[in-house]
Amino acid sequence: MTTGCKTTTLFLTVLSGLLLTILGLAQQWPVWAWPALAALLVVIPAAAFRAAARRHDQVPVIFEEQLTAAPIERQEQHVRHVALPSRWADYDFLISATVRWHALDTSDHAPVLNPAGLAVEAVLERARAITEQREPGRASLVQHELSGALSRMLPDSTGHLRTMAENVSLTLHPNDQERLDKLAGVRKDKAVWEHQRKYEQSRREYLGEDVLRDTGSAVVWWLAKNDDHVEKTVADLGLLAQLASAANNTDVPELLRDLIPRPRGEQDDSPERHDVPYEQLPTAADHITDALNAMGFPEGDPRRGMLAKQLAEIIRTQEQHETADAVLRRFDQQATYTADHTAPPGHSDGETGPLPRT
Repeated sequence: MTTGCKTTTLFLTVLSGLLLTILGLAQQWPVWAWPALAALLVVIPAAAFRAAARRHDQVPVIFEEQLTAAPIERQEQHVRHVALPSRWADYDFLISATVRWHALDTSDHAPVLNPAGLAVEAVLERARAITEQREPGRASLVQHELSGALSRMLPDSTGHLRTMAENVSLTLHPNDQERLDKLAGVRKDKAVWEHQRKYEQSRREYLGEDVLRDTGSAVVWWLAKNDDHVEKTVADLGLLAQLASAANNTDVPELLRDLIPRPRGEQDDSPERHDVPYEQLPTAADHITDALNAMGFPEGDPRRGMLAKQLAEIIRTQEQHETADAVLRRFDQQATYTADHTAPPGHSDGETGPLPRT
C-alpha cells in the first residue's frame, strides 16, 4: 500500500470513530459498547493494511518497465539563402531554415558519416520537390507550405537519419521580385487596355451597324435619346440623314436632301448668291451684303461701296487683313458689274481675284 493509501485509511478511521462517538453519546449506549467500539476502530485499519500488503506481494514487479527511455539526441544545422528552382526558369526561391536530425543507428558498428550533410541534403530534396512545382509570384504562400511539409521527422534516403526543418523562410532575389512586380503591372495595364478596346469596338459596332445603319434607325435612336420629343426629331431629320449617309459612305437619299439645313447665304434670293454652293459657309462679305440689303441700299447704290470700304477699314484695324480685302474685293466687283453690266472675266459673284486699284 502506498503512503497516500495509508493516510487515507487512517483519516477515514478517525472520522468514523468521531461519528460513532457522537452517535453513542446521543443514544446513551451502555458502558460495555465503548470498549467494543475502540477495538473495532483498531482492527479494521490493521486488516486493511494487511490485505493490501498481501495483494502487493502477489503482483510481480518488472523493473525494466520502470526505467525511463534514453533521450533521443537531436542536432541541428542552419542553412541560409539556398537556391531552389521554381516553376519558371531562372526564377529561384531562396530558402533559409534550421535543419534538425537524429541518428537511427547509434551502435558501435554504425558507419562513419557526416550527419549534418546528409540531413541538409534530405531536407533540401523534400523542399525542392515542392518548390519546382510552384510559381515564384507566390513565395509567401509556398513558405507556409514548406513549413508544414518539413515539420515532420522523416527518414532520409540512406536510412541513417531522421530529419526535419524549423524556422523556414522562403524569398526571392530582389531583382527577380522587381521583375515580377513589373510583369504584374504590365499584365494589369494590358487587361485594362483590352477592356477599353473591346468597349470602344462594341460602341463602334453599335453605332455603325445598329444606330446609323440607315436614316430610319438613326431617327428611332434619336427619338429614344430625346425622350420621344417628336418636334425636335423632325427638326433634326436632315442632320440625321447626313450622319447616317456619312457613316455608310453613301449619298444622302434624294427624298431627304430638301431637309438638309443649308447656310444662310444659300437661302438669300440676291443675284450674287445663286452660284454659291450650299456647302460654303457665309463669309463676312456675305453678312455685310445681307446687312446692306436690309438697310435699304439696293444694288448700284454708290453708298454700298462707301459703307463697305469703311467697314473694311474697321475690320483691318482688328488685324484681319484677308477678311478686309475680301470685303473690298466683293464690292469693287459689284461696282464694276454695275457700271459695265458685265462680270469681270474669270470671275463670278463671290469669287476672289485681284483687287482693282483707282
